[in-house]
Formats: sequence, structure tokens, C-alpha cells
Amino acid sequence: MRKLTLICVAITTLVSLLLPLCISSVSSSLNDDVLGLIVFKADIVDPHGKLSSWNEDDDNPCNNWAGVTCNPRSNRVSELNLDGFSLSGRLGRGLLQLQSLRKLVLSRNNITGSFSSALVRLSNLRILDLSENSFSGVLSPDFFQQCGPLRSVNLGFNKFSGSIPSSLSSCVGISVLNLSNNMFSGSVPTGIYGLHGLKSVDLSNNVLSGVIPSGMDGLYNLRALDLSRNRLSGAVPEDIGGCSLLKSLDLGGNMLTGSLPISVLNLSFVGNVNLRGNLFTGLVPEWIGRMRALETLDLSNNNFSGFLPISMGNLRALKVINMSMNGLTGALPESMIGCSNLQIIDFRQNVLNGELPKWIFKVGLQEILLSENKLSGTMDASISSAESISYNSLQVLDLSHNGLSGGIPSSLVKFSSLEFLNLSKNSLIGGIPETIGGLKALKVVDLSDNQLKGSIPSEIGGATSLRELILRKNLIAGNVPTSLEHCTSLTLLDLSHNSLNGPVPVALSKLDELQFVDLSFNYLSGSLPKQLENLQHLQSFNVSHNNLQGELPGGFFNTIPPTSVMGNPSLCGSSTKRSCAAVLPKPIVLNPNSTGEIVSGSSLPPQVARKRNILSISALIAIGAAAVIVVGVIAITVLNLRVKASASHSAAALALSNGDDFSHSSTDANSGKLVIFSGESEFSTGTHALLNKDCELGRGGFGAVYRTVLQNGRPVAIKKLTVSSLVKSQDDFEREVKKLGKIRHSNLVSLEGYYWTTSLQLLIYEFVSGGSLYKHLHEGPGGNHLSWNERFNIILGMAKGLSHLHQLNVIHYNLKSSNILISESGDAKVGDFGLARLLPMLDRYILSSKIQSALGYMAPEFACRTVKITEKCDTYGFGVLVLEVVTGKRPVEYMDDDVVVLCDMVRGALEEGKVEECIDERLQGKFPAEEAIPVIKLGLICTSQVPSNRPDMREVINILELIRHPSEGQEESV
Repeated sequence: MRKLTLICVAITTLVSLLLPLCISSVSSSLNDDVLGLIVFKADIVDPHGKLSSWNEDDDNPCNNWAGVTCNPRSNRVSELNLDGFSLSGRLGRGLLQLQSLRKLVLSRNNITGSFSSALVRLSNLRILDLSENSFSGVLSPDFFQQCGPLRSVNLGFNKFSGSIPSSLSSCVGISVLNLSNNMFSGSVPTGIYGLHGLKSVDLSNNVLSGVIPSGMDGLYNLRALDLSRNRLSGAVPEDIGGCSLLKSLDLGGNMLTGSLPISVLNLSFVGNVNLRGNLFTGLVPEWIGRMRALETLDLSNNNFSGFLPISMGNLRALKVINMSMNGLTGALPESMIGCSNLQIIDFRQNVLNGELPKWIFKVGLQEILLSENKLSGTMDASISSAESISYNSLQVLDLSHNGLSGGIPSSLVKFSSLEFLNLSKNSLIGGIPETIGGLKALKVVDLSDNQLKGSIPSEIGGATSLRELILRKNLIAGNVPTSLEHCTSLTLLDLSHNSLNGPVPVALSKLDELQFVDLSFNYLSGSLPKQLENLQHLQSFNVSHNNLQGELPGGFFNTIPPTSVMGNPSLCGSSTKRSCAAVLPKPIVLNPNSTGEIVSGSSLPPQVARKRNILSISALIAIGAAAVIVVGVIAITVLNLRVKASASHSAAALALSNGDDFSHSSTDANSGKLVIFSGESEFSTGTHALLNKDCELGRGGFGAVYRTVLQNGRPVAIKKLTVSSLVKSQDDFEREVKKLGKIRHSNLVSLEGYYWTTSLQLLIYEFVSGGSLYKHLHEGPGGNHLSWNERFNIILGMAKGLSHLHQLNVIHYNLKSSNILISESGDAKVGDFGLARLLPMLDRYILSSKIQSALGYMAPEFACRTVKITEKCDTYGFGVLVLEVVTGKRPVEYMDDDVVVLCDMVRGALEEGKVEECIDERLQGKFPAEEAIPVIKLGLICTSQVPSNRPDMREVINILELIRHPSEGQEESV
């Protein structure tokens, strides 16, 4: 009986153990989605808790899991949409459990790593969108081998490289393909031409090369094709006309040649054609006027020539036409009045001639851009024939750099929506029409380089939206109108090189947004209003070559460069190098006709008083001269003694001990003030390191640098400023130094302390033992050069250091390879930053003359008085450094009979397809072209002549990280 009982208990126990396993096996399929999503989440960083609703204890994920959609019949996950969840981390294998998944959207996150083709092979997946992440790596040739029912693939804005997989031809059901903004190389895969269901193809902004292969007529369902911003060459295939349903064609930014094939005419539905930035030649074809669906036509920046065809007037649907930067000649055809929907015309930088077309103001254009042509005649006839429809539409009118004559029509006031007016560099005469003040929307007016006379009308104050007023190089006379005080948004005022007279009005001090003012080369008189010192945003105020007098205002004017005030003999103040006379009590005046009266307040008898009068008249000059000579001799002697003592005390101050405070200072009334931020011990070598040239490390535009060590053995570098005459205030100097001392970054040289006297300023920096980038590139031994990996890391380090500075609103101003130091570990450290803030009198003009060694690194805006200096000037210098690092060549090299500018040389090589020949020959082919060439392109983009075209340093870092291949040994991922 006991044995039977034991058997029953054992059976019961066994059943209780096996039953859950059976249940688990039956319901396992219901939990696969939960398991897969939880495993996916484990590999993901979710900083904002967007996936907090994903609970592993739930039976299924269909109940309120964020981003999850289920099929109501099967209760399985059918869609996962995590667009813009700010996720990072890696894409694990968990998603492979979602066998019913039809739509996967992970766009606009920061997920990294690579993934295998297993994800593409999910049996039910229709839509795959992984765009705007940081995926990288090379897609294997068989990546799309089993792409199943895929209809849409978007891998745009990632870091993929290598060739586009040939297995893409297996995705026979695909209709949308977006691989844009990656680093895909090689040729355009011909396999896509067999995907007859394709409706949209975007391969833009990669490094695809070679010709566009023929066979495009196989894409007869295609609606949009974008191959722009690659390196494609050759002619446009003749069979492109087979894409008869095409609505948008973008081949811009390549190196395509030849003329447009007539088969383009078969694209009867195309509304957008962009072929800008290629090498097309020949005439604009007559048949283009038969493309009746065209809304946007961009043929800019090519080599088209000849007359525009009259058939252009047949393009009734045309809204935007851009044919700028070509070689077009003749006049704009009158037939274009038939383009009734036209909004923007851009024919800048051509050779168009003839008079301004009369139809141009009749069709309701919003923007008219005809600058840098050879147009002639007057504006009157065209504007007087304007239709009422155009009065409220025109916003931009740029007719600059032509040969227009006559006056500026007062009827311009009819264009009530006009915001931008540029008539500069013509031959306009007469006065500025008073009606200009009626243009309430006007923001920019540039009438410079004409022959305008008369005065600036006071009515201009009615243009209350005005931001920039440029009237330089005319014949304008009269006063600067006080009505400008109503233009409260004004940031730029350039009235230079005219015949203006009278005072600088106090009204300008009410323009709080003013940044750039140029009143030079006029006949202005009187003193500068003291109220101008209250303008907080001033960056440049040029009043040179006038008849101004008196003392400069304070504030910004304490830092104004001498070039901005020169040519005013009676102007005084620190920047003029002329001190202002002190205000003294009035002298006693003796009456020369006095015969015996006692001077009021005098106790002398009349005879003595007369003798004193005679002495003061006949001998005062001689006595004064003698006194001056004696005082001068004494003063020189005293100064010599004090200079010697000051030098001794100044040097001795460096041997002062420091305490344990974070910022230790030591002050001596005779020697100056020493501050070490870290509170470390005194200098062990004393003054010898500062005064002995044996310890000198180098010299630059701001001073010499010496090496010394602290008593604890830590070396430091000391910069002795040679521009100390520009430092006017100890308080300002110390405030800025302490700000710079707080800036810490692994790619910046740290400021450790400073020393101050009125005649000597020293900056104490961390010592970087690896030397400068200049020495590594240009002075290193032939067998010991930087590898490609070291060069890339230096470029990335420079970018990170500059980005950190810019986040703190610090502009470097003085980038060059001698200011980039290399640590023992090979990291780049940017030095010499912040000196323009430290020395407020250093503006662009002093910099341009002071930093001669920075030749080749200086952004072009330093030479332009009216362009704002921003962080983009550092981007320019960085771009030059990038090219210097990659090529191993100096920014400017002087040959026997030529001067070679590095930027121009590399840009020319890129255009000729010989950019690889520019890479430093010392690398001997040991570099990845898929990295080196994009880095060179990045350097050229950073050295764009237009600041707004340059990326900021955060964007540069992102681009560099996109270029860099992922390191080997990454853990396996999907």
C-alpha cells in the first residue's frame, strides 16, 4: 500500500512538471513577437523611454506597445514604426522573430552597425525604411537575393559603402528604391532596369561613377529618377525617352557631357528637369518648348551657349527657369510673355545683351535675377509697361553688374511686396527716388557703384523693414538723413565713397541691430556722437578719410582698428594714436594796457606787477623750453631705471610659489600678477626659460613660445605676447583669460594660467610633446611620415576641437598647421584659440596684417568689410588644413615662375578626374580611396567662397564619421 501511494505521488509530480511545458509548446508561437521585440529592445538605447510600454510579462505586444501594430485576425505584429524615437545602439537579431512583419520603419534614429540580408528575407516584409541612421558597412552582393515581397526599400542618409548589390535585380516587386546620401561607389547597377515595377529611384549624393548605362527604357513605370550629386560622366542615354511616365528627372551635380538627347521630348509628363552643375554644351534645343508639362527647368552651371529658343514661350506651365552660369547670348525672347505661370527667372552670369525685356514685369514674376550680363538701356520702359498683376508679386529684383543707364524709376514703389533690390554696378544717374520709402517690405537695397547724385531722401525712413542699405561709390551729397532711425532692423549701412557732408547723426545710435557701418571717404564733419557707444552689436564702424574731430566714443570704439579712423586729422582717441587734450582751468589773462592798477587778487605793488607781466610775455617761452628739456632728461632717466627694475621684477614674479587653491594668484605691486589655475608649484627654471632663446619653441603672429617646467616636473609652454600694446584693460584681460582657462577638451590645448603687467603679458599652456602638425607634414624625416589612419584621426580631432569652441561661441581666427599640436598618442590638439577675444582690438584688418604666417588659411570674408565674420571662417581654415593633411602640400607654394594655391590646385584636379594624384605621395598608395576622395571633397566644400555654403563643424564631424569605415571585429548583427 505504501509503495502504491509513492507511485501515485510520483505520477502526480511528473504530470505537474510536464504540463507547463506542453502548454508552453502550444502557445510558443503566440509569444514569438514578445520575445523578438524584447530581444530587439535589449540591444537598443532608449534615452527618452519611448519603449517603456514594452513589457516582457505581456502575453502579446498588441496592447498599447508603442510603435507596434498587429493584424487583428492573427494577433501577430504586422507593423513596427519607431520613426524619430531618438534610439541608438545596434540592430540585434530579435526582429527575425517577427515572421508576420509587413512594415518596418526605424527612420530618424541613430542606430549603428551593419545588418545581414536575413532581415530583408522576412517572408512577409513589404516596406523597409532604415533611413537617417548611422548604419554602415558594405552590403554583400547577395544581400537582396531573397527579397521576397518587398515593395519599398529606403536606406537613405546612412553610411553604407561599397557597390550597390547586383542582387537588387531579384526584387521584382519593388516600386520604391532610395539609397541616397550614403557612400555607395561603383557604377549604376544595370540590374535595376529589369525591375519594371519601379516608380521611384533615388541614388543621389553618393560617389557613383562611370556612364549612365543604356537600357533605361525598361523603367517604363518610373515616375521619379534622381542620380544627382555623384561622379557620373558621359552622355545622357538616348533611351531615356522610354521612361514615358517620368515626372521628375534630376541628374544635377555630375560630370555629364554632350548635348541633350531629343528623346527627352518623349517625357511628356515630366514636370521637373534638373541638369545643373554638369558639362553640357551646345544650344538650348528648340524642341524644349514642346515639353508642355514642364514646371521647373534647371540647366544652370553648364556650358550652354547661343540664343534662347523662341519656343520657350510655349511652356505655359513653367514656374521656375534657372539657366544661370552658362554662356547664353542675345536677348530674352519676347515670346516668354506666354509663360503665364512663370514665378522665378534666373539668368545670372551669362552674356545676355540688349535692353531689359518689356514683358518681364507683365507676367507676375516673384524673382527676377539677371545680374552679371551685358544688358543695356533704361528701366523706365519695362516698368511703365508692367501689368497690375505684377505689382503685388515681385519680391526679388537683381539687375546688378550690367550696363543699365538712365535714372531709377519712381514707379518702383508700385511693387509693394519688393524685399530685395540690387541695381549695383550699372551706369545709373539721377537721384534716389523719394518713393523708395513707400516700399514697406524692402529689406535689402544695393545701389552701389553707379553715378547717382543728389541726396539720400529723408523718406527712406519709411522703409521700416530695411536691413541692408548699400549706396557706396556714387556721387551722393548732403547729410546722412536722421530719418534712418525709423529703420530699426538695419544691420548694414554702407554710404562710403560719396560726397556726404555734415555730422554723423545721433539717430544712428537708435539702431540697436547695427553691425556694420561704413561712412569712409566722405566729407563728414563734427564729432562722433557719444551715444554710439551704446550699440551692442557693432562689429565694424569705418569713418576713415573724413573731416571728423574730437574724441572717439567709448565701448566698441575703444577696440576700433586704426584703419577705421585714419584720415581724420582732428580726431583723437586710443585708436587714432593721438591723445585728446586734457581739460585745464583757464589761464590768468593780464591786461597789457594796465598802467598801475593792482591785478585783482594780487598783493604785489604796481611796479612788481608790471615786471611780472613783462617776464611772462618776453621770457615765458624760453623758461618753459628750458623746463621741458630738464623734465625730459629727468623723465628719461627715471624711465630707464624703472624699465630695468620692471624687467627684473617681472621675471622674478614667475618664481613665486603657488598655494593649493584651484586658481592661485600672486601679486606684487612692482612685478605684476601671476595666476596658475591648477595651483601647482612654481617654475623650476625661473626666468631662464623665458629669456633664453635656447628654450624657445617657436614664434607666431601673436608672440614667441618657450618651454619650461614646474617644480613637480610637469612641463608647460609659455607664450609671450608681442601685441601687448593692444591690451588696454587688466580687468578685461583677466576676465577673458579665465573664460579661456575653463575651456577643456581632449582636442584643445589647455590654458593653465597667465601673468600680467601693463607692459608684459604671458599665457601659460599645457605642453604638447609631439610637436606641431606643420613639422610632421613638412619637416619630418622622409621615412617617418603620418599614415592615412593617423591623418584621418588628426582631421577628426581638429573638427571635434573646433566644434567644441564654436559651441562656446569662440571663433579661432588663426587656424594653421603650426597651431595644431600632436600629442604622444597621435591626437590633434588645437592651440592659440580665443586670442581675438583676449585682445579686443584685433579685428579682421589687424589679423589680416598681423598673421602673415596664416596666408592661405584666411577666409575671403576677412577682406570684405561688409561681410560678417562667423564660425564659418574657421570652417574655411579647417578645409585648407584638411587638404594640407591629405596632400602633404603647403596652402600656398611659390614656384620659380608661379604661385600654386592648394585649394585651386585640388579643385582643378577634381574637375579633371585626377584627384587621387593629389594625395601625398609618401603614402605610396597605402590609403583607402573611398575615404581619401570624400575627405578631399569635404575640404573643398569647407573652402567655399560663400560662407553659407560651408558646413558647420558639427556637420563636418557627422560627415567624417560617415566616411570612416566601421572598425573590424564588430559583433555579429542583423
